[in-house]
Amino acid sequence: MIITRRAFTTMLSLTGLAALAGLSPLRLISEAMIPEAMAQAAGDVAKPVSLPDMALGPKDAPVTITEYASMTCPHCAAFNEQVFPKIKSEYIDTGKIRYIFREFPLDIKAAAGSMLSRCIANGDAPKYFAVTDMLFRQQNDWVTKNTTETLTRIGKQAGLTQQQVEACLKDQALLDKIAADQKYASDVLKVDSTPTFFINGEKIKGETSFEEFAKKINPLLKS
Repeated sequence: MIITRRAFTTMLSLTGLAALAGLSPLRLISEAMIPEAMAQAAGDVAKPVSLPDMALGPKDAPVTITEYASMTCPHCAAFNEQVFPKIKSEYIDTGKIRYIFREFPLDIKAAAGSMLSRCIANGDAPKYFAVTDMLFRQQNDWVTKNTTETLTRIGKQAGLTQQQVEACLKDQALLDKIAADQKYASDVLKVDSTPTFFINGEKIKGETSFEEFAKKINPLLKS
């Protein structure tokens, strides 16, 4: 599901974020700003569209994993807690693979969480992954209740002022870029659910075990 302008506006009124975003009515990027869907290829996965990639691991690693996730997706949170630490320890920290995380928000709250991660990190990939991990681990708190208050608290814990959090969550340009990249993933890469992974361009859909990842990664490291 891609967030549409109508769905975005409707959800905004339900989340408690309207007070933060009210001074600048949020809109999603127009269809005309995205090129026609192209044939999927590994090269299509490799290039970021609007936002710079948040990645861990060497750029010249023989294997690149690209994850598309929504910050409100419980399966994404479970993967982050149970599988990603093993991938990080075994493959990322040892310099064997490059791991890229890309936002694919399924609702307005997910978009807000992604925007906050981007604002806090300010281009620092390890910090981005740390904030994203925090949001996944506290998902139940900020998704099901007190969204604005919890995101503001997390932002303050990370060093932002309340004014900076508010400015972040009503940053139309940032939202447009997240929406554009999401639409690219949907139209070109045919991402339609979260989490979705690409291992050197090969798509894997859904929550996947560490063992399944290892079966895909290890042969690529040997070749």
